[in-house]
Amino acid sequence: MATDKRIPVVLLTGFLGSGKTSLLNTLLRAPEMAGAAVLINEVGAVGLDHLLVEQVSEDITLLESGCLCCTVRGDLSRSLRDLFMRRLRREIGALDRVVIETTGLADPAPVIHTLLKDFFLAERFRLEGVITTVDVRHVHWQLGQHPEAVKQVAMADRVVLTKCDLADSLMIAEAEERVRELNPAADLWHGEPGKLPSGLLEGMSLYAPEGKMPDVAHWLNESAIREQQRLNARHGVFGQTAPAAALHDEAISTHVLHFSEPFAWGDFARALDTLQSVVGEHILRIKGLVAVEGEDLPRVIHAVQHERYPDSQLPAWPDEDRRSRLVFIVRELPRSVLEKAFSAFCSAQPDASI
Repeated sequence: MATDKRIPVVLLTGFLGSGKTSLLNTLLRAPEMAGAAVLINEVGAVGLDHLLVEQVSEDITLLESGCLCCTVRGDLSRSLRDLFMRRLRREIGALDRVVIETTGLADPAPVIHTLLKDFFLAERFRLEGVITTVDVRHVHWQLGQHPEAVKQVAMADRVVLTKCDLADSLMIAEAEERVRELNPAADLWHGEPGKLPSGLLEGMSLYAPEGKMPDVAHWLNESAIREQQRLNARHGVFGQTAPAAALHDEAISTHVLHFSEPFAWGDFARALDTLQSVVGEHILRIKGLVAVEGEDLPRVIHAVQHERYPDSQLPAWPDEDRRSRLVFIVRELPRSVLEKAFSAFCSAQPDASI
């Protein structure tokens, strides 16, 4: 690949709460990421706020590592095109690598199809490989309940098993076996908190669907058909109207709550603990920034199902908005249940939806 001058792209996937953003934060400190750009979605951006230090433009931010961070608000293809053209016009610096962090519920097949088959992108970018994070403690539940998680593992070149420090050897071995069943060709790493797995980015060259299970080619073909239907509908070919493709299970929804008044931390923690205790099986992910009484800086909270991870504090608010912002990704759980918990334990009502 020494003669291939296209910009290498790494796709980073992983189900909700699998440690994908934590791995990305660690990756950003690696020398290999010099001159890199990171594309993330708006929900995932909460986990990177503590790295954002300089606003370059509306959609591009300069990270402490020197990498560029782009928020994908719409079409991935358009975002990559804009990024390339900005570099061509020298509005941004070097663009030596791109890392795309998908949402935890993302089906990787359409993204891979776009990178491989979009003519403009394929001429300028090359997909090096797909890295997927897998929480060893929840692997059976995630792969058993969510087809997106199955695709994320099956389409990966490299799998990083996370939360190994919180699991026993039997649990880790069972996770390895389950991953091997879906993707025997993938390289496996055991992740460690705050450490980049040695050699994770080394030896990557070009993504090859042919070496994976037969379902991978089928998923990519499905993505090609959906893309053609979308183009036909856009241009009115044969009067077709392409059906809107669901991004994930229709039972899954996202609730974003904003609170203007700061919380007493004890009350806030009890509200979260109660929610996780009573309806934790419906909670796929909680992520947010919390304004706490008596504290000038926001706390960052992460939780999955019945487990809440240790909170941390940002060195500064990421913008002028000082409200608490909580993102709940849930299955068959109405927003009203979440609101009632904060009303009961914190006497707090979320701001009206915008």
